[in-house]
Amino acid sequence: MCTAKGTATATVQIENERLKVTEWRFAERGANTGWHTHAHDYVVVPLFDGTLEIDTGGPAIMFAKMQNGVPYYRPLGASHDVINGNDFECAFIEIELLQPAP
Repeated sequence: MCTAKGTATATVQIENERLKVTEWRFAERGANTGWHTHAHDYVVVPLFDGTLEIDTGGPAIMFAKMQNGVPYYRPLGASHDVINGNDFECAFIEIELLQPAP
């Protein structure tokens, strides 16, 4: 997923021909995934209540409110760097759908 190394820790939990499940853990405010473009549709499940900062390369950073356990879906093609906007460690589970829907 990432094309530029960030400071967040990615731990692949499941990977097969259909999907890839990764835990992203951000140790502190400012920890980030690194700039990347999603090659697959994906679902994110936050493991915290708080805020992620999303750098899309535009003039302003977007702020995304996260709610523990409430997933969201994004289609392939999203390009961004995801940054911890909290004063505490946070994490989310990312589920990449490696095969298109039949």
